[in-house]
Amino acid sequence: MSRPPYEPPAQSVFGQIIDAVLMLGLVVVTLYLPLLLGLAGSGATTKAYDNPSWETLGQNPTMAAQWEKLGFTPDTASAIIGARFDYSVSWIAFAVTALVIVGYFVVMLRWSDKEYRDVIAERFGDDDRPSS
Repeated sequence: MSRPPYEPPAQSVFGQIIDAVLMLGLVVVTLYLPLLLGLAGSGATTKAYDNPSWETLGQNPTMAAQWEKLGFTPDTASAIIGARFDYSVSWIAFAVTALVIVGYFVVMLRWSDKEYRDVIAERFGDDDRPSS
């Protein structure tokens, strides 16, 4: 017995709009939540120099000449040279992030396996098995 070609259910325009707004909201929350919780964006440190000179700032004569061509003095360049990014890692935050990513992967894998099996069962069913 021949079946008509499989046609997946169509999603309405309203449903597509809801999906797009939901995805946009999730992206905004995902990007801003770490900033709002203070988990990101605070990794800068500044080293203060008491009596800045090109030598105490770690600049050789060639580097000092380039700074001076740009109009900087040791006093004005010390704020730029002393600004450093703190590369320390919070292992607890790393572990939580890894757990969330792995958990999401496992949930999506199980959910898509269920969806895949539902589509196969809907399309082919048990009555299409060859008889022995």
